[in-house]
Formats: sequence, C-alpha cells, structure tokens
Amino acid sequence: MQQKCTPGAEAMEIDTLSAVLPLLGINLSLVLSLMLLLWLLSIPLRDVSFVDSFWAIGMVFVAAVTHLQTDGDPLRRLLLLSLTGIWGIRLGTYLFFRWRREGPDPRYERLLSKADGNRHLTSLQKIFLLQGCLLWLVSLPVQLGQSSDGTVGLLAAAGTGLALIGILFESIGDWQLARFKADSANIGLVMDSGLWRYTRHPNYFGDACVWWGLYLVAAETAAGRWGIVSPLLLTFILIKWSGAALLERRLKRSKPDYEAYAMRTSAFIPLPPRRVEHEDVN
Repeated sequence: MQQKCTPGAEAMEIDTLSAVLPLLGINLSLVLSLMLLLWLLSIPLRDVSFVDSFWAIGMVFVAAVTHLQTDGDPLRRLLLLSLTGIWGIRLGTYLFFRWRREGPDPRYERLLSKADGNRHLTSLQKIFLLQGCLLWLVSLPVQLGQSSDGTVGLLAAAGTGLALIGILFESIGDWQLARFKADSANIGLVMDSGLWRYTRHPNYFGDACVWWGLYLVAAETAAGRWGIVSPLLLTFILIKWSGAALLERRLKRSKPDYEAYAMRTSAFIPLPPRRVEHEDVN
C-alpha cells in the first residue's frame, strides 16, 4: 500500500521510530555483549586485530537477530538480510584470513603502545566497545528497514542494484590487491592496475556503495528513512577517519612511488587517470 503524505505524516514517522526503540536497544545490548566476549578472547591471544573481521560479521549478526524480531514486509526483510549476509560473510572471511596470514595490525599496535594506563582496558574502550557502537549505528538501515511495512518499489530495486555493484567492486578490488601482494616481485611497489588504476580505494568505494544501497532499500519505509546516519557515517569513516586518510599517510611514508600514484589517481570515486604534466626545470 502506497504511503500518502498527510499533515500527520511527520508525527506518524516519529511514532514509528519510537516503536522500534526497544528493538534498537536489544540489538545494541547484543552487539556490546558480543564485543565484550571478543575482548576477553583478545587477552590470551595478545592481539586485537581480528576485530576487523568481526566488524563485517557483526553486521550480519545484527541483520539476522533483527530478522528474528521483526514482522515488516517479508521481501524487504529478505533483501536486507541477504545483501548484508553476502557482503558481510565475504568481507569478514577475507579479513579473517588476512589477519591469520599477516598477523597483528600495526594500527592497533601503535594505538595500544600509547596507552597511558592498562593496555587491556584501552583495547576494551577504544577498540571493541567503540567499534561495537559504530557497528550498531552503521547497521541502522538493516534494523529499521526490517521493522516496517511498505511496498517494495523502484527505490528498493535501485538500492539492491547499487549494493550488488558495491559488493562486486569491493570483492574484485580485494582479490586484485591480494594477488598483487602475493607476488614477491611487487614488494615496495604500488598497486596501480585493475580497479586500482581508477581509484586509490576500490574496496572502500565498494563498501560505501553497499551501505548507500542498503539505505535506499530501507528508505521506502517510514522508520528506514531515519537510517540516513548510516551511509553518512560510514562514508566519513572510510574517507576521513580510519580508512583512506590513515592508510594513505602510512603508504606515503613507506612507498616512494605512492605520491605520484596519488596525483594521477582519483582518491575515492572511480575516474580515468589524470595526466600529470611535469615541468622542466632550467
């Protein structure tokens, strides 16, 4: 049934959001409990780096427990659960085996080495609980979108298409980078072929596409529209916070050719490589 715009529509949307607050509270409690268990596991392992793989798997967990608690439109619930599952299981598995192959992440090691007090308490607060809260916020579309009725229409179809493109883009980018790094002849070199020729971060771009797509699927519902915070927050994280910005500072220090690569290659959105003019110095 199509939703009509009436004078009380805004009040209805607020009422709808209020109705899902218990669901959001339960999910937040479950996510933080899971993160607490993972933190306890990290203590005997003496490594927190595996938390990255559980960032993706945690999204699937949230989508699944939401599916069990809600009775919104069956097709939309299936779309949100399936798309999140495909994305999260693929990415979580990739990150888990990368951790097993490469060992502790230097980012976390640097963070914990600067801890003023107890290293374990710092990891609980600044890594596990922080990521748990961010995970819950980013997964808002798959929570809110499953909680409401509403016809699945063109917006959801566009969102599904965008999410699938994002999954494909991210998967291909990760596969190309893994093959490049597996060749010992490429040690110290910059990956600048395949999708990496058109964007310096095809994996992050694909990730953003997935969550903007999931938001569009959810946005056909009154509650789902409030999930706009999710793709906005994730895009900020990927571009300005712990994603591209942090990675590029390290790459510019460790790879002499990265500066030239950055000058000719789009930072995020895939674009044809720029022609860099070199001026002759007399």
